[in-house]
Amino acid sequence: MSTTTAQTSAAATEPETTEKKPRRTRRRGETSLAGAFVSHGVLTVASLIALFPVLWLVYLSLGPDKDDYLHPGRIWSKMTFDNYAFVLSDTNFFDWLKSSLIVSLGTTVIGVLIAATTGYAVSRMRFPGYRKFMWVLLVTQMFPIAVLIVPMYQILSDLGLIDTYLGLILVYCSTAVPYCAWLLKGYFDTIPFEIDEAGRVDGLTPFGTFARLILPLAKPGLAVAAFYSFITAFGEVAFATTFLLDDEKYTLAVGLQSFVSEHDAQRNLMAATAVLIAIPVSLFFYLVQKNLVTGLTAGGTKG
Repeated sequence: MSTTTAQTSAAATEPETTEKKPRRTRRRGETSLAGAFVSHGVLTVASLIALFPVLWLVYLSLGPDKDDYLHPGRIWSKMTFDNYAFVLSDTNFFDWLKSSLIVSLGTTVIGVLIAATTGYAVSRMRFPGYRKFMWVLLVTQMFPIAVLIVPMYQILSDLGLIDTYLGLILVYCSTAVPYCAWLLKGYFDTIPFEIDEAGRVDGLTPFGTFARLILPLAKPGLAVAAFYSFITAFGEVAFATTFLLDDEKYTLAVGLQSFVSEHDAQRNLMAATAVLIAIPVSLFFYLVQKNLVTGLTAGGTKG
């Protein structure tokens, strides 16, 4: 018998041993297949619920008759873009758009400038009553618009700012600045104080340090404050309806109301105008959403 045959026979007589594979442990943050399926299903349903009103508005805007919303099933066979053509050519849509941009951009520039200087001052300077000052800003957000309209109208009337863009910009700044000041104050707190000291060593004034060193580091926070101010002014209705009298100065949100009278409502034109208003804002939000998330989370922890 050869050596190879003997080794084969010996190996065959030895008992077979089976090694059990170690059980795979689930890593932290890793979900099972069933859990992933349920979570994705819930998110899908939530997304459809959120998108349904928007899609329904677009669908109604394609109906040629003002009463098509009562019979939405009939719109499918007679869809048309005539509502959009009418809004763009036979209304003051572009005047409304110009007014909205003037008011929104003015509110953004002035409001962010005031909020940034206010937040920086409270973050870096310890003047008497600085804590109470921030609480006063917070309290101003607790008053409903119905309470503020009458005194604001009286003030603007005394200043001759009724039916002017500047008056409406100042009103919007009074609502946007307190929130943005709180937001930027928290963001400035995350910037090391050593940067201010380095600016003083280099001979910069406090304002020079703020403008040349702090503001470039605070771009994400400034972007969030600017976006909030812009959206607040772009979509506000109550103040604009009260303080603007000339229909050529109406903002887009107020212009929508021109399609509703005491005895009639052109809902098809309202729907088309609402879709046109939402397009630029939606595109802008889609382009800057990543920066907005970065800015919102960056000020959440103090580094």
